[in-house]
Parts: sequence; C-alpha cells; structure tokens
Amino acid sequence: MRKSAMVVLVVLAFCLIAPAAFAQAGDQGAAQATNWVAITSGFAMAIASGACGIAQGRASAAASEGMARNPGAAGVIQNMLILALVLIESMALYTFAIIFIKVR
Repeated sequence: MRKSAMVVLVVLAFCLIAPAAFAQAGDQGAAQATNWVAITSGFAMAIASGACGIAQGRASAAASEGMARNPGAAGVIQNMLILALVLIESMALYTFAIIFIKVR
C-alpha cells in the first residue's frame, strides 16, 4: 500500500513539474517548433491498438471457454463474440479517425 502511494505521488509530482520544465520564455523557441499533436497522436494510437488487442484476446478466450463448456450455445456465443469484436475494433478505428482529423 505504501509503495503504490509513493508511486502515485511521484507520478503526480512529475505531472506538476513537467509543464514548467517545457515552458518557453519569449522567442527562444520560435526557431524550433515541435508538433506535439502528431507525437501524442502516435502514443494515443499505440495505446488504443494495445487495448484493442488485449480486449479482443480476452473476448476470444472467454468465448472459446464458453463454447467448450456449453456446445449447445455455441451459435449464440459466436454471434455475441462477433458483435463484441466489431465494437472493440471500432474503438481503434474511432481513435484513428480522430487522430487523422486532428493532425491534418
């Protein structure tokens, strides 16, 4: 418990200190502009893709286990699995669409 509280406090401190570290005064940074939107969009797509992969793996494993336990309900489970996989994949597609609109 104590270790997790310390980790949370360190992350909170980093989040509060980081904006001051990246702040620029005057036109010192005018010559060099970084496109942070494009960089963070890449991280967002990576996180969304990873989350979709984990969710699809868990859904497939649960459906396979359900079909193995009750073969009579395999058709219903398969239909629900396909619907779940479509909804999970749509999360990545929505993320991609938002990133495409934002970065463009």
